[in-house]
Amino acid sequence: MREPLRPDMFDEVCPTSLSPIRFGDKWAGMVIRVLEHGPRRFSELRVPLRGVTAKVLTQSLRGLERDGLISRTVYAEATPHVEYQLTPLGRSMLVPMAAACAWIEEHWEELLDARESYENVERLDRAG
Repeated sequence: MREPLRPDMFDEVCPTSLSPIRFGDKWAGMVIRVLEHGPRRFSELRVPLRGVTAKVLTQSLRGLERDGLISRTVYAEATPHVEYQLTPLGRSMLVPMAAACAWIEEHWEELLDARESYENVERLDRAG
């Protein structure tokens, strides 16, 4: 049996909520990271990706499949189910994504400061 996914896996791996670097849509990079250690069912993906709706996750998975980064396998067993896994092309994204995460971690405070500064200016512009 495979190890369950941690609901907080993105809290420590890569500060994705602040990332100015996107791979595909908003959720694609996180889906790739979730599939890093092997195939997963849709319901398993929802654990660490709890902020995404089923509809949006489905759209993200379809986009990743269309681009050749993941494959979708349907198991027509007594209890049919579907699993998603990275293709070799999708696996090749792990190295640049790790570099992007390292950059974000290195510049985390600067990114936070920039966003806070921007939001303050926006608030003043709306008020004035």
